Parts: sequence; structure tokens; C-alpha cells
Amino acid sequence: MTARAALRRRYWATLPARLRLLRAVTVSLAVALAALLLLAGLAASGTWNAVANRDAPRTTSAADLNLALNDMDAQAANLLLSSGDAGKGRLETPYQKAFVFYGDARKTIGHDLRALAVAAQGDRADERTVESLTDNFAEYQERIGRALENDSRTGGEAAALDDYRTATDLLRATLLPEARTLVNSNDQAFNAEYTEARSTLAAQLVAVIALGVLLLAALGILQWYLAGRFHRILNPGVLAATVCALLAVFLGAQALSASADHLRGARRDAFDSVVALSRARAIAYDANADESRWLLDPDRRDQYGPSFLAKSQKLYGISGAALSNYDSELDRTWQEYQADPADLEFTGEFRRELDNITFAGERAAAEKTVETYAVYERDDRRIRALVAAGKVRQAVEFCMDWKPDTSNAHFAAWMAALDKVTDINRQHFAASVEAGRSEATGVLPWTCGLLLAAGVLTLLGLRPRLAEFR
Repeated sequence: MTARAALRRRYWATLPARLRLLRAVTVSLAVALAALLLLAGLAASGTWNAVANRDAPRTTSAADLNLALNDMDAQAANLLLSSGDAGKGRLETPYQKAFVFYGDARKTIGHDLRALAVAAQGDRADERTVESLTDNFAEYQERIGRALENDSRTGGEAAALDDYRTATDLLRATLLPEARTLVNSNDQAFNAEYTEARSTLAAQLVAVIALGVLLLAALGILQWYLAGRFHRILNPGVLAATVCALLAVFLGAQALSASADHLRGARRDAFDSVVALSRARAIAYDANADESRWLLDPDRRDQYGPSFLAKSQKLYGISGAALSNYDSELDRTWQEYQADPADLEFTGEFRRELDNITFAGERAAAEKTVETYAVYERDDRRIRALVAAGKVRQAVEFCMDWKPDTSNAHFAAWMAALDKVTDINRQHFAASVEAGRSEATGVLPWTCGLLLAAGVLTLLGLRPRLAEFR
């Protein structure tokens, strides 16, 4: 009881004691809120650095690897298809383009494997996947090298085809599943970071509002107490401190809320579409490779035909459709969508993108992608019809040529449309990252300064009043 009485005399029994207590509470709350906002700013800045420099790049590197593996195998098939017999009867333009694209894909794979090896450090599962990919890719390159070497010899086509079969089987059974595992693993890691960051921002926002309300309440009580005891309407120092605190709480809460919104925009609105479209591009190259494999290897046409259809279904899924009626069903479901964009009867990666339309120009670009895809699909049926009619050479030329209104020209138009919608989402991802960084590094430091100013102004405002009791 004696201790309690002593504390009461020291901190509440007298007017100066009460003023000192209110001053201590107010300044402590201002400092605590400033520290919270400073830590929130540092955490948000770290989150944006991780998103821009680690999470997104390693996911896109894995997606690029998946694409490049498909492209390399497709170009290897195209080299064998267009080379003729040891160069005799070669389709020169398709062969030269396939040669360049093959080299570009191989360089991309090497770069992506190195980037993913760095990104995988510390994650033993990803490390093992990258190691396995690297080893299997070396074997794949060796097999393709043998195929191309055999193909360069007169009468070496059969041996080249055997080597290519071994290589493409390795790709389809091992390399591509491992690459897709990395895409999913890195995307899930990014998603986990996103979820945690959003949760942290929400908790910080609640804490800022709670501390802000307490600080403003303390300043209001202090102002009321001074007005009642000293018969003055307002204390200029405490009033200025209140304005600074109010502004800091408002700006701090707004910055944290905006940062959470920018994070959602970067991940959900933009990057989710980037991932879906990257998958679509990789599937497209794999389907295009199946078309070349189907032409190259007649003994496996019963395998590559269904494989092409399966990939088409992954892109634009139509329940129960076969190659014989896929085009008509695509036209029907697409017309229904155009009549009512809410009526999306189809599934697949294109559906994922159309379900996540967010930005100006994105819907038109996404629709253009589907329309160019439909043209490419019709080309595939023409190729199969030519082969069925015994016009294999014409089918190969139509498949591999780059002249207008050939399959490769239409495939390039499809990829250009796909790139356009992807670029729209990439640009908005970059804009969201920049805006989020600006909130963390531009606004939040000012709120800390305002709160420190509020503390100093409180001290200065009370100093004359306390001096009266000396």
C-alpha cells in the first residue's frame, strides 16, 4: 500500500506529475508508432526486392526452360524433316531457320539451368531436380547430336530417327516433367511469400491504426487537460503535434493498404496471367513439336496424334472433342463466348487468362491469341489431310515453310499475339512493383519523421507549462 501511494504521489497526485505522465505516454506512443512504421517500411522494401529480384525471375526462368526444351526438340525434328538425304532435296529456308532456332534454344536452356541452380540453393528438392535436369540434358544433347550426325550421312535417315526417338523419349519422360516440377515449385514458393507478406501487411495495418488511435487519444486528453487546468482553449505545440500524428497515421495506414493492393496486383492480377501464358507458350511449342514428330516418324503417328490433341485440350479444352470435330467445336464455343463473355464453355490455359482479365487492352489481346490459335489448329488438319492423300512432301512444305499462309507463318502470328498479352501483364507487374516500392521507400519514411516531430512538439508545448511549477 505504501509503494502504491508513493507511485501515486510521484505520477498522479500533483498537476506536474500528471502532465509528465501524459507527456511520457504521448511521446512513447509516437516513438513506438514511428518504429513500427519504420520496420513495416523495411519489411515491405525487402518484400518488393524479393518479388522483383528472386521470386518472379526464378519462376519465369523455370517457365523459359520448359519452353526452350520443347523448342529445341521441335527444331531438332524440323532439322531432320527438312534436311533431305544428306542435304539432297533440302528445304533450305526451313532448315536454316530451324538451325538458328535450335542453337538459340540450347543457349537459353544453358542460361536457365545456371540461373535455376543458383535459385535452388538451400532447397534440397529443387537442387536435386536441377542436378537431374542438367545431367539428363547432357545426355539429351548427345543423342540429338548423334541423330544430326547420322542424318548428315547418305542413307543415315533410319539411324538418325532411332537416335531422335531415344532423345525425344528422354525429353518427354524425364526432362519436361522435371522442368514443370520446377515451374510449379518456384511458383508455389512465390505464392507462399505473397501470402505471408499480405498477412504481415494486414497485421501491421491493424497495429498502426490501434497505436494511432491511442496516440491521438493521448494527445486529445492532454489538450483537454491543459485547456481545463490552464484556462486556455488550445496549446499550439500539442495542436501541432496532433496534426502531425493525424497526418502520419493517415499516410502510414494508406501506404500499408496501398502496398498490399500493389502486391495483390503484381501477383494475382499480373503474374498469375504471366504464369498461365508462359505455360500456354510451352504447351504450344510442344504441340508444334508433336506435329513435326508426326510427320517425321510414321511408325509413331498413333502416339503423336493423340499427344497433339491432348496439348490442344490443355490450351483450349473442349469436352469430348476429337481431332475430327475439334475445329467446329472451337468455332461454336468461341462464338458463344463472343456473344456472352461470361459464357466460357471451354477450359484450359486460355480460359485461365480470360478469367483473369484486369488491364486495358488485355481482353482484346487475349481474344486475338485464341483467334490466331484457331487458324493454326485448322492448318494442322490440312497437314493430316495432305498426308492421308499421299502428298507427304506437300504436307512437310506447308508445315515447315515460312511463306504467308503456311503453318509456320500462322504459328508465328499466334506466338506474337500470345507475346502481346503476356507483355501487357509483365508491364503491369513491373508497374505494381515500382508503385509498391515507392510506398515503402517514399511515403513511410515521411510518416516516421512526422511522428518524431509530434513527439518533439509535445515536449515543446508542455515545457512552458511545466516551467510554471519550478
